Amino acid sequence: MGIIDTLRLGFGEVFSLQPMLIPWIKVVVPIPFNILMCLVGAVLGTLIGVLPGIGPVATIAMLLPITFNLNPTGALIMLAGIYYGAQYGGSTTAILVNLPGESSSVVTCLDGYQMARRGRAGPALATAAIGSFFAGCVATLIIAVAAPPLAEVALKFGPAEYFSLMVLGLVAAVVLAHGSLIKAIAMVILGLLLGIIGTDVNSGVLRFTFDIPELSDGIGFVVVAMGMFGTAEIISNLEQGESREIFTAKVSHLFPTKEDWKRMWAPILRGTALGSALGILPGGGALLASFGAYTLEKKVSRYSHEFGKGAIEGVAAPESANNAGAQTSFIPMLTLGIPSNAVMALMIGALMIQGIAPGPQVMNEKPQLFWGLIASMWVGNLMLVVLNLPMIGMWIKLLTVPYRYLFPSILVFMAIGVYSLSNNAFDVLIMAVFGVLGYICVKLECEPAPMILGFILGPLMEENLRRAMLLSRGDATVFLTKPISAGFIIAAAILLVIVSLPALRKKREEVFVEE
Repeated sequence: MGIIDTLRLGFGEVFSLQPMLIPWIKVVVPIPFNILMCLVGAVLGTLIGVLPGIGPVATIAMLLPITFNLNPTGALIMLAGIYYGAQYGGSTTAILVNLPGESSSVVTCLDGYQMARRGRAGPALATAAIGSFFAGCVATLIIAVAAPPLAEVALKFGPAEYFSLMVLGLVAAVVLAHGSLIKAIAMVILGLLLGIIGTDVNSGVLRFTFDIPELSDGIGFVVVAMGMFGTAEIISNLEQGESREIFTAKVSHLFPTKEDWKRMWAPILRGTALGSALGILPGGGALLASFGAYTLEKKVSRYSHEFGKGAIEGVAAPESANNAGAQTSFIPMLTLGIPSNAVMALMIGALMIQGIAPGPQVMNEKPQLFWGLIASMWVGNLMLVVLNLPMIGMWIKLLTVPYRYLFPSILVFMAIGVYSLSNNAFDVLIMAVFGVLGYICVKLECEPAPMILGFILGPLMEENLRRAMLLSRGDATVFLTKPISAGFIIAAAILLVIVSLPALRKKREEVFVEE
């Protein structure tokens, strides 16, 4: 099938009508269910982007139990909408309150908030929305074009190639993680160890269960994600003060001026290009893209002296980059089954919950799901522009709600969600344990994202390692004799050597301190 046919298939899936029973009148009516899920995801994403201290990772982790009862396409469309919707919402609080609702919006605070202080909140918000929409559309087109050939290549991978690719992915995640290199490596190893708790598939022997029968099937991914991201986020947020200074009660004059258009179109293009490239890297995604785009723009712009004082380029570039990065991070997840960041790890968890093995075979076995998800991104980006600008007044009112009223309800929903997975109170206890562990990680400045990647990839790495060793009759050199596998291993080794060099390690730590 050509690109036009596949996109027609995708849009057909997005706009398809599905029968739904309305319980109070007991009538079955056809509804555009996938469009509804796209709208729910976009609104929820914007909402959690606007409310500082929740974030898309914690929200998607909380909503994973709900996806049990949804069809796979609808579930993934909703979760994807939450992720890229949060990039839109995060810019609203960054501009109006100087509080990044989402980590990738930290850079937007620098110039967006200064624009708001000068009475230009409207153009700043419009620039963020326009940049995000353009970048989202371009990044979706890149996914549609790049995914099929990449999936074709991936179908030729054997166990040795997959194992080596996962090693490269984890090494790249370590290199691009915030803070200390040693801490990032430790978090990946912790994730790998947690991933192998349970029953050994080959021998049937229990491993690391400490005679606790509930651990015989391993620790649930949803439970770990909710604890490490959701509960830990709530605990750490309760420590922070609630000083929110809202300059703008009502935003007017939304449309950018002619001069604004002249200054923002090039940064939007550069941000989109850089974000699209960085989003594909393991450990990259929206956060790395927004910081990279801001740094690049500061170096190349004629108005670099205005940066930090309300330069429109300082809003246009990072906002375009974070949306492009958020969407191209779907490429390795959809085509190789390798998560590039914590949100993509959760998306793989959602696929597994639906009984779908992530990887290149998804495109051939579930074309409606694959192309439906890609088509929904265009629809979702359009919805976000239409929804966000008229609803700014409502988001401003939401920002005045104190966090102490929000967190009890979030905790209750999380506990209900975890309990509903297997009707087991032990899961809620495990979530609490991981919440404490996540909080300790925050205090020790250990980023939890590498641990989640290790947790997801651990069992897959073990399976592919064993299969490769079995096929090669115990010959470990199989990973170096196969060209593709050797290429991945060499690339991982080079990355580790480069980042271990004292000068580069110092420079890397300086970058993260600046962030």
